Amino acid sequence: MTFNNLIYHLDQGVTTITINRPDKLNALNYDTVMDLNAAITAAQKDVTCKVIIITGSGEKAFVAGADIKEFSEYSMAQARGLAQRGHSELCDLIEQSTKPVIAAVNGFCLGGGLELAMSCHIRVASENAKMALPEVSLGVIPGYGGTQRLPQLIGKGRAFEMIMTGGMVDAQKALAMGLVNHVVEQESLMPLCHSIAEKMMGNSSLAIASAIKAINANYQDGVNGYQVEIDAFSECFNTNDFKEGTSAFINKRKANFPGN
Repeated sequence: MTFNNLIYHLDQGVTTITINRPDKLNALNYDTVMDLNAAITAAQKDVTCKVIIITGSGEKAFVAGADIKEFSEYSMAQARGLAQRGHSELCDLIEQSTKPVIAAVNGFCLGGGLELAMSCHIRVASENAKMALPEVSLGVIPGYGGTQRLPQLIGKGRAFEMIMTGGMVDAQKALAMGLVNHVVEQESLMPLCHSIAEKMMGNSSLAIASAIKAINANYQDGVNGYQVEIDAFSECFNTNDFKEGTSAFINKRKANFPGN
């Protein structure tokens, strides 16, 4: 599968999507967002894909924000469309993926890049990673869900400070804040992401999809996340994965989940 702005690679159940605009520090423009939408959709539909990893090409940047030149002359109506696409066709798509999505954050992760990373289920950062939502310095605010997901991850007070100052945090501070799950040396970034993916693939893919649905429900207005959990929990009992998992546990053997 080929894209203009991405490298798409599937190997042993893991789809790696690499944003490939190194001359622009992998900045997100319209074409790249559409490529990401198509790539993520394809990975979700591929039964051989179990985990998705998103990263940026090179060692300088994951995604250094949006392509400002592209939208600097937008009208209010065009800006609304830009934000709606960023939500529905990229970040919400990732967050609601039934397959785990890991962000391998290498280098600068700014603006739309951080919003993209925050929509992933897990974030692993290299030691040289720098993160910020600097939109207020351009006279605008985050538009791809940043004002919602950042407080969920690091708390309201810290999110206010990051967004209103536009300040940048390094990888270790991001780890301390809960913005990322792990920090490793650059050369260990992808190996760790693959190690996490392998652990996930040893578990029931049906159960993981249910867990994603239940966790996300807690952050949806008007949705009772506890009830979603109860429903998803009970539905698991009607699956062959549950029968296999419990049988393997009782018989002290490794499970071979039919849903995987």
